[in-house]
This record gives sequence, C-alpha cells and structure tokens, in this order.
Amino acid sequence: MHSDSIRHFPIISEEYPYFPSWDERKNWDHVWLVDPLDGTREFIKGSDDYTVNIALIEFGVPVLGVVYAPAINTLYYATKYSNAFKQVVNNKIKISSKEINFESFTVVGSKSWRDQETEMYLSKLPNYTFKGMGSSLKPCLIAEGAADLYVRFGTTCEWDTAASHCILSASGGEIFSQSGAILTYNQKEDFINPPFIAVGDLNWNWKKYL
Repeated sequence: MHSDSIRHFPIISEEYPYFPSWDERKNWDHVWLVDPLDGTREFIKGSDDYTVNIALIEFGVPVLGVVYAPAINTLYYATKYSNAFKQVVNNKIKISSKEINFESFTVVGSKSWRDQETEMYLSKLPNYTFKGMGSSLKPCLIAEGAADLYVRFGTTCEWDTAASHCILSASGGEIFSQSGAILTYNQKEDFINPPFIAVGDLNWNWKKYL
C-alpha cells in the first residue's frame, strides 16, 4: 500500500462534530479510526489508564493498530498480517497471547463500569483474578499474555476497540461478538460495537458461559 494513498484515506474520530453519512461511508474501502483520548474518566481522575488509539480499517478489518499510553510511556502496535509489539521507552519486545490456564486466570475489565450481564457471565467462570483498568489497555494486556479475558456487554464505539483489536489479533487472540462473529468496522450506519468478548486463547470455549 503506497504511503501517499494512506495519507488520503478518510478519518473518523470521536472528536469530530460531524460524521459522514452511511451512504458515503459504505463506499469506503479504507478508513482511519482515531480516538485522541480513550479512557476519559480515568484521565479526569488522574489515573494513568488512558490512551491514544489509531487504527487503519481495510474492508471492515483493522489492519494496522497503534495504542499509546502517554502517562506510562508505553506503546503497543501491530499490523494484521505481521506481529504485535510493545515498546516502553527504547525497549521493544514482540508480544503474544497465551493459552488458558485456570490456575492463573486473569480477567480485565473497566474500573468504573460493570453491568449486570457482565457480572452474570463472570459469575459462571472458574476462580479468576480481576484487574480493573480503563481504556484500550485491556485488550493489549491480553495481547501480551498478562490477562486472558475481557468481557464488555455495555456500550463502546468502534474507535474504542479497533486499534487494540488489531494488536490482539496479531498476537494470536481475537475479539468476538456474542454470536461468535469477529468484530468488524465501518460496516453499518452507526459506530456502536455489539457486546463483545476479547480472548487470548482461540481454542478456549468462551461461549459455554453465555
């Protein structure tokens, strides 16, 4: 893909006052999804759990993802068909998700938001450790093997997940809707994600707990 073409792809950002109509967007093969401040509640509270998210979408699939956490100087990035990386200052490492081990099973979730449906799902799981955090860092923790599962049945938008979705996919994990379909982007009139489950181990049967 030529760099000149990349620069001219349309951009959708949470901060934009106006979104192009679906009649216009449905003809876009490529689009940038940008969230300049993901984790606003945590940012306001003075927490480190906020990020900048940048993703390139190609035919509904995130093919490039960048998640930067300024407060902790940590960068996650990946391309769909390559590898995922984590960089802290000048230390760059390749990351990958891990197989489920219920003796050290970790669930990540929001610090500030838990709904009844999520609680019901988690109540069916074997013993687990819960780690609360804000922003798109949650799928990134799964991507680097520091967590196993992230369940989100509440409202999120496509720019919240696209970048970390790419990173998780490149690391060996995935984000699924409740039906088992992989999340897609810019494929419908609105930008609201369906309820989803992010996992690091694709062989684990997460559906049996629904």
